[in-house]
Amino acid sequence: MLAREAVAPGTAGLAAVSERFGPDVLQPDGSLDRDNLAKIVFADPESRRALESIIHPYVRRRTDEWFARLDAARHPYAIADIPLLYEVERDQDFDAVIVVACDPDTQLRRLLERGMTASDARQRIAAQSPLDDKIARADHVIRTNGGFEETDRQIQELHAILSR
Repeated sequence: MLAREAVAPGTAGLAAVSERFGPDVLQPDGSLDRDNLAKIVFADPESRRALESIIHPYVRRRTDEWFARLDAARHPYAIADIPLLYEVERDQDFDAVIVVACDPDTQLRRLLERGMTASDARQRIAAQSPLDDKIARADHVIRTNGGFEETDRQIQELHAILSR
């Protein structure tokens, strides 16, 4: 959500992305053409790092602002969904890290079901730290290979732990 906010129409983030990657990353209405941008950044690590240097400072600032406004007396814990947590070395900023994981075949199948090509899906997976490394570093892991009921059970168990 914050990453999308960072490059919303009229923002400095979108202007910086357009300046760095050219007009082909914009839709006719001036909004970001995510598909064209993805083709560029997932094919070239340097381009991906350039995009991250535009988006990540905004996301970090907004996340920090959100946590600063929380009322700790009312909320026993808060969760920040940061897909590239380890890649941007933010894991030390939090008391605990939860990794949500499924096996690689399931991950690929889910991306394909969202309409991604197999090549694009593999590029996106390869652009992240290996899942086994994330799992090994995590304080808690929720496995999503099963159905919603199994995932919900794990979430309820973790909620009980974090609420103590």
